[in-house]
Amino acid sequence: MGRLFLLRHGQTEWSQNGRHTGRTDIPLTERGRELAAAAAPTLAALRPDAPPPVRVLSSPRRRARETAELAGLRVDAVDERLHEWDYGDYEGLTTPQIRETVPDWTVWTHPCPHGEDAAAVGARADAVLADARPWLAEGDVVLVGHGHFSRVLIARWIGLPATGGVHIAMDPAAWAVLGDERGVPRLDAVNLVVPS
Repeated sequence: MGRLFLLRHGQTEWSQNGRHTGRTDIPLTERGRELAAAAAPTLAALRPDAPPPVRVLSSPRRRARETAELAGLRVDAVDERLHEWDYGDYEGLTTPQIRETVPDWTVWTHPCPHGEDAAAVGARADAVLADARPWLAEGDVVLVGHGHFSRVLIARWIGLPATGGVHIAMDPAAWAVLGDERGVPRLDAVNLVVPS
């Protein structure tokens, strides 16, 4: 059985300053481009002498597609379900800004008005994972996406609720590796990045 590799997009201006970026389609910063390019040798080190992945899927957002390209990945398809959490009315805001009106707000514990809640994001993650599993019978699969959604994918893979993603880090251009231990989903690695 293959492994599932998750790659978060490189740094953007909004990820750098903590703004919630779901639907907004913004480019990578120059540093984001550097980090995305550095993701290629990291993947090669994680998969020494392995054949190319059997399937590479990307979020439709340009920051994810550009990261995939810079990381040397050939994207087989864009999958709309890999988009970031829909933050609704909180799009473009930082957590401190949101907390001015909703004390103690986090995406994991509170709703996003006119956006998604954790249950909806978890259901989307479950659908992505269900579709990836048949490909894993043939080899490794790569999903290129976003921070919060990748954290939910990881949580759901190992049997945690979507809100369990709060316990997982996923920095810009970081890799996570999801494996299998005799039929039991396993977390092999998380938040692997090239040192700054």
